[in-house]
Amino acid sequence: MFQISTSPIDEVALKKRLENPKAGAFVSFEGWVRNHHEGREVVLLEYEAFEALAQSEAEKILQEAVSRFEIEEAICVHRTGALCIGALAVWVGVTAAHRGAAFQACQYIMDAIKSRLPIWKKEHYANGDSGWVNCQHCASHSGSDNHHVDKSLGFDEVHYYERQMRLPEVGAEGQATLKQSKVLVVGAGGLGSAALLYLASAGVGTLGICEFDNLEPSNLHRQVLYHASDAGQSKCELAKRRLQALNPFIHIQTYDKKLDLNNIEGILNHYDLVLDCTDNFKTKFLLNDAAVHFQKPLIQASIYQYEGQLQLYLPNGDSPCLRCLWPEMPEADCTGTCEDVGVLGAVPGVFGTLQAMEALKYLLGLPTDLNRHVLMMDLLTSRVQKIRQIQNPACPICGENADRESFLTMMNGNAEEEIDLEIDLAACSREHLNAFQWVDIREAHECLQDDFEALLVQQIPLSRFNLEISTLSPQHAYLVFCQKGIRSKKLVRVLRQQGFTKVYSVQGGVKQIQNWLKAPLQ
Repeated sequence: MFQISTSPIDEVALKKRLENPKAGAFVSFEGWVRNHHEGREVVLLEYEAFEALAQSEAEKILQEAVSRFEIEEAICVHRTGALCIGALAVWVGVTAAHRGAAFQACQYIMDAIKSRLPIWKKEHYANGDSGWVNCQHCASHSGSDNHHVDKSLGFDEVHYYERQMRLPEVGAEGQATLKQSKVLVVGAGGLGSAALLYLASAGVGTLGICEFDNLEPSNLHRQVLYHASDAGQSKCELAKRRLQALNPFIHIQTYDKKLDLNNIEGILNHYDLVLDCTDNFKTKFLLNDAAVHFQKPLIQASIYQYEGQLQLYLPNGDSPCLRCLWPEMPEADCTGTCEDVGVLGAVPGVFGTLQAMEALKYLLGLPTDLNRHVLMMDLLTSRVQKIRQIQNPACPICGENADRESFLTMMNGNAEEEIDLEIDLAACSREHLNAFQWVDIREAHECLQDDFEALLVQQIPLSRFNLEISTLSPQHAYLVFCQKGIRSKKLVRVLRQQGFTKVYSVQGGVKQIQNWLKAPLQ
């Protein structure tokens, strides 16, 4: 029996209730209000509790003690309200056939009550100050897990999470589960900003952020993690600072690098769950293939203008993966990016939030069917669909004949194609690049702030590009670039088919050219 009481505890009556002729031992614990704490003089305590959650969790603890230590019975009573110095705050009584079991069960109950119940206290000090102290913090003295208390804040984790802990599906146990969880978010843009904010504020204990880009002014309308004054800085470090300020009770690990075949295993292995918040097919398919191969749950989202979709891959089941629907990765430019076709900031915000919600459901063991369905939403018309997906036995990654070689072959094949079409300026000498003519296919409004006069650039906007009347010759070597390197790669692919064997797309577009021009001469 567990009871929360606003009245003084009658330990004599409680002991009487436990009398049992089968019991050969009785052990009790009494917790009194003391007049000091961490060097400060205490004059009064106030206890508060989430009674419904505390009651259900305490009953679990008592049942665990009965079954684990084979005791006869156990009772625990905890006070709430204002208590004077010397008042009895908590009482535990246990009866058992043998004293050893009674001692062990009593200690187990007390430690569990302190570490698992949503009960906290406010200490009133002799100098007139007061402060909340998480009762779970006291469990550290007995070796139990404790929640961090930041004295500079004036509150602790129980206060931070108290509203979501009221949910019966969360409670103290669910919150502890979130604290032990490790989630990797790949991409800290529009989707990642929303997902990271809600995962951090929910109390996911370890968040990994993989993002290699710097913040641009055009990101700000949808990437709500950042401020206007942050432009030009690393998104990865900006996100870490913002999230750590939002929730100082969690740990954040950053990976300021592009995810690739060489580093993905070492990064994913540290996490229980992965969120794909990227905006390109190459990384999405890499994450899908790695999640299947390394047995990691993966939540993927994609957006296009006002629309988006969401799906969940779960290993060790009949959950279809991305390649069950698309065995071959689509061309990178088959759909427009936010830069190309535009986006309202709220759209990635909605789908990033849905990713966070799906992640929390998975971590808390709540029901979902997105491991077998794709959720599709059109936010312009408010139309919502769930499309049933079935695992493809012939899938090259998760199908019946897939193995590690399938994974490596897929990814190496994709990498070889990219290398053949693109040039990484950082890996080339100036002398080597002098053999190429530069072609800028951006539209006029994109070129207002750039100064590439030193490169003798030929400007041919893609919207007006016509090979039949173009001055480009298959005998010459060209470096084609656009803002990000996506449209230029599409054009290079077409030119290769027309016999231009020495034409390449500049990987990374304008930003990489700017970095290359600033770098010391090689």
